[in-house]
Amino acid sequence: MEKTKRILDSSNLSLESRAKLTPGEVLEILKKGNEDFVNDNLTVRNNSQRVRDAALGQKPIAAVLSCLDSRLPVEDIFHRGIGEMFVARIAGNIINDDILGSFEFACKASTAKLVLVLGHEHCGAIQSSINDVKLGHMTNLLSKIKPSVCAVSEHYEGEKTSNNPDFVKNVSVENVKHSIREIRARSPILKELEDKGKIMIAGGMYNMQRGKVAFLDA
Repeated sequence: MEKTKRILDSSNLSLESRAKLTPGEVLEILKKGNEDFVNDNLTVRNNSQRVRDAALGQKPIAAVLSCLDSRLPVEDIFHRGIGEMFVARIAGNIINDDILGSFEFACKASTAKLVLVLGHEHCGAIQSSINDVKLGHMTNLLSKIKPSVCAVSEHYEGEKTSNNPDFVKNVSVENVKHSIREIRARSPILKELEDKGKIMIAGGMYNMQRGKVAFLDA
């Protein structure tokens, strides 16, 4: 019981203790942190002392791929502070070579034990892909979401437009799962780490009204 309490209150863990966490323990820390966020049970985590402490070294416990959306303050959502998480942000939380390279660094060269792909409701990138928007470099980015639009469209029985929040949510969930599959298929390094139990690759969906993250079966 004492070990569990200490792990969940990871703000008190030393850099060395963070490095010894298991992937499952890291996931529980993020779940507990999100509960704190939802229940407004928050503490000041990014004070000037923590900034100075982090300058001496970092041992982040997780690497999160989030959408670019400004309504997703990732560290706040999981009640984490400076030096505790790697966060990569890109519209539609899609996978590309640079994201993969960043997460390989986070997990192989550093201490992250969890890769989390975080999607959300009312995603503008998802809606734009559904609408087949063509605009500069966005065209290529949105094309990476198209497989999820097509996959959901094959079995979805309701209105298949960006005006249907349920359809958009279903595509968003599929897009998270698609990104997870891309990570495993395109990064032998991360796949091997996961197969050996050294990291966990998971997905989540953020509810903007409640602030709650629903973790998905990956």
